[in-house]
Amino acid sequence: MAGALRSVLVMVALGASCLAQTAAPGTARALNGHSQENGTVDVPKTPAEAQNLVRGVIEHQMAADKRNEGPSFLYLLSDTGKRGTVTKEMIETKEGIIARLVAIDGRPPSAEERKADEERLNKLLNDPHARQDKARKQQEDDERTRKMVRALPDAFLYGYDSTVPAPRGPWIRLKFKPNPDYDPPSRELQVFQGMEGHMTVDPRAQRLVEIDAKLFRDVNFGWGILGHLDKGGEFLVRQSDVTGHDDWEVTEMKLRFDGKALIFKPIHIREDDSASNFRVVPKDLTFAQGVEMLRKQDTALAEKK
Repeated sequence: MAGALRSVLVMVALGASCLAQTAAPGTARALNGHSQENGTVDVPKTPAEAQNLVRGVIEHQMAADKRNEGPSFLYLLSDTGKRGTVTKEMIETKEGIIARLVAIDGRPPSAEERKADEERLNKLLNDPHARQDKARKQQEDDERTRKMVRALPDAFLYGYDSTVPAPRGPWIRLKFKPNPDYDPPSRELQVFQGMEGHMTVDPRAQRLVEIDAKLFRDVNFGWGILGHLDKGGEFLVRQSDVTGHDDWEVTEMKLRFDGKALIFKPIHIREDDSASNFRVVPKDLTFAQGVEMLRKQDTALAEKK
């Protein structure tokens, strides 16, 4: 239940793999006249221009996702929530993403915690059906996320807010609110009708840089679970070019939500996630090769001490 609820909220926050998909180096181009090479940027002057800017960015992201030309990564993911701060080493393989526990509240795992984590990995290694089920769930989450991202240009009305200084030229910050003419085609997308906030885009790279939003009213959601999220919930999702070569990944996510699932079960989410230390790995890694690489990280760390 907890994992499914978290998936719902992560997707509400748009902190999903679709936002983190990469484009090949050198593919960024000027977007609808909004990008210039002299350190300035043309800002959208009308709501229609702002809408077109968002549509172009989303189309670029979806095309990059479909091409799947970017590298795979090994990286650190720190998740701060009710259990404290849990840090895991993550690796992307052709059979899905694998996680291995590396620290809890800054300390190494105890012998018992390490044993439990190793047993989980060994079960996946020795049970192809479990691996297939894990990969299937990741793929389903990815597809649901793609549907939410595709809906962004139509689900909201956009307007220019400000420019944001950035190393490679200004970003454009937009404000957004629900589009009253948008009819959500699924229960998952109904959450957009109660959401407003700001979106920052990089017009040169044609990437979403940040989404910062709040729920201004109670909203229903559906992701295999029926429930609602209370007014006042908020989130922030930020992604970054982690290699300097147009390889964008989600690097920060903050969730603050209350509500109920299945009518009676309360939801209280307070999470701060951050991803860092991205390292490129081969794209064709098997699950077993990914686990081996994760386990070697312990050996490398021990040798450095």
